[in-house]
Amino acid sequence: MKAWLLRHAQVLVGSFGQLARTPIATALTLTVIGITLALPAGLVVAINNLDRLSTGFDRGGQISLFLKQDTNDAAAQKLAQQLRTRSGVAAVEYISREAALAEFRKHSGFGSALDALSGNPLPAVLVVRPEAGTSPAALETLRTALARQPGVELAELDLAWVKRLHALLELAERAVWLLAVLLAAAVLLIVGNTIRLAVLNRQTEIEVIQLVGGTPAFIRRPFLYAGWLQGLLGGLIAWLLVELGLLWLTGPVSDLAGLYGSPFGLEGLPFASGLALVASGGILGWLGSRLAVGWHLRRQSFR
Repeated sequence: MKAWLLRHAQVLVGSFGQLARTPIATALTLTVIGITLALPAGLVVAINNLDRLSTGFDRGGQISLFLKQDTNDAAAQKLAQQLRTRSGVAAVEYISREAALAEFRKHSGFGSALDALSGNPLPAVLVVRPEAGTSPAALETLRTALARQPGVELAELDLAWVKRLHALLELAERAVWLLAVLLAAAVLLIVGNTIRLAVLNRQTEIEVIQLVGGTPAFIRRPFLYAGWLQGLLGGLIAWLLVELGLLWLTGPVSDLAGLYGSPFGLEGLPFASGLALVASGGILGWLGSRLAVGWHLRRQSFR
């Protein structure tokens, strides 16, 4: 086991040396891999920040509960207090009949017509604000349950814009996944082509190793480490590019949010997601290298 680990360590150091001996070509390859991986990662960060921003704009909508005419203030306040303790409800605002009439008089322009009425025709209203991020299906379920509460005459919920927002975010997420798959294939091709050229440059060495009994695993090992290192370093560059892009945009976004009185600020990749990005680069590099070397060895075996 010690000899096996020592051999792998030697191959790893040797792979570093091979990359260092061609700094310009290595830098170009790593930069291309980094940009390729940074594109889907940056879009994921953008979608997450848009999701946070939409949450701040009362994404969950609101449910208006119109109470029966014979419901007094005490019963309405009691119902409001019960709803505040309900799961899925963030806040409940009580609008009395008098307050509803005053607001309608202020904004409708029918003040003189309202004076001709013998009484107040408007019901009291409970405005229920669901928790942020509640799905349209859950909102509809909550509306149905609230409509059954005693004293509730009608429960209304405008789901149209909430559904549109969820649909747009879901479409964007799927588009990012599709782009990520395509760019992952691009990374495989980039690393595979780089390793293929390295294999061709060491063709004579490989033939000598085969003549003295070198196994395919022994031949593949340095190329696999080289591909893995390229993918790993490319993932690190992608993480760095995403963070630099966010740093560049943080100031303007904060200034814009401040103009609207919002404390919104951009959030970057979480540390775990950054590590996953780097690991994904390493896996893609290893896989691209293995495919390239395997194809070369199979082609030689058929000669």
